[in-house]
Amino acid sequence: MDVSFKKIAVICNYELLEDRVGGMDYFFWAFHEKCIEENTKVDWFFPNAASFGNYHEFNIISANNLSLEEHFIAHIKTQKTQKIQYSHIITHFVELCTSFFLKVKEAQSAKIIAVDHNPRPLKGYTLKKRIKKRIKGRLYSKYIDLFIGVSDYTSQAILNDFGRFLKPKTQTIYNGVLIDDIIPKTTERRKLNPKFLVVSHLRESKGIQDLIRAVSFMTEELKGNLSIDVYGDGPYKKALINLANNYKLEANFNFKGSHSNVNELYQNYDYLIQPTHMECFSLSILESLAANIPVITTPVGGNTEVVTNNLNGFIFETKNITELSQLLSSIIKGDNYIEGNTRTLIGDKFSIDTMVNNHIKLLN
Repeated sequence: MDVSFKKIAVICNYELLEDRVGGMDYFFWAFHEKCIEENTKVDWFFPNAASFGNYHEFNIISANNLSLEEHFIAHIKTQKTQKIQYSHIITHFVELCTSFFLKVKEAQSAKIIAVDHNPRPLKGYTLKKRIKKRIKGRLYSKYIDLFIGVSDYTSQAILNDFGRFLKPKTQTIYNGVLIDDIIPKTTERRKLNPKFLVVSHLRESKGIQDLIRAVSFMTEELKGNLSIDVYGDGPYKKALINLANNYKLEANFNFKGSHSNVNELYQNYDYLIQPTHMECFSLSILESLAANIPVITTPVGGNTEVVTNNLNGFIFETKNITELSQLLSSIIKGDNYIEGNTRTLIGDKFSIDTMVNNHIKLLN
């Protein structure tokens, strides 16, 4: 291998969708650009190929109909005669501590870095699954050189899942957002009858059904002044629309679908609502705060590592529909109100530049 450059592989189980450009896409683009500056070549392994945004500059080796892990193993075996050797192999959204990592180590001497983006169930795993994870931790963690959590919550979850003996090779690199592309709200937030938005993949674990039920508990007078725009798509969308219709809340919930320019739209609102049941570290929360929009959310995952109750948002108990209903009612009436700029914290600690630079340091 030419010693004048490094060659790395990034294995990412993340489908590339032009109508759903999100924070991870911006990270991949920025990371790729930084790798070029650092004279590092990258082979990208995604489930599918794409050319939108900066992906046309990537060397994407797509999995097509194979699982991403099987695809990568097949690739390195096929390329063995060409003596392709990676210095680092990085995984995103790939299950940790499986036989996949053993197979990679058998074929490559690369340093393997596993980045954990996976949320955990609200009430934890079943006993059977916890035992299985501990066994997998003992069997396969030795083939992973470094575990990266995207929040302190995630790093702690790695240790809880696979064993505290992994602490010396587990660290946190926070997710970040491209703050310069997020247009901040510069006008004063509405104290009475504020405008709300939701930005989320529409699946049951995001808890938007709790929000619909919470609104159904509110008085007709308050409902008359309430509008919530929901940005995003997903398998639970039809069920959510039906639930809103059943409660006769069609006028209160506007399902907008996926938008690639949500970063420009936050400024038109006063609060983001994210009633999620499980989270690692939410990019939509970071984006909202970067847009100077406070967040109403639950204390799951890494949410409380960035949202402080009554300072830059409000925290309510997960799945507590009554509490959420009362909180929203108080906000609409102006009894609860967030003052101050929420953007500063994101620029100081959770920018995409900080995230990229910390990931680049892993390659040294």
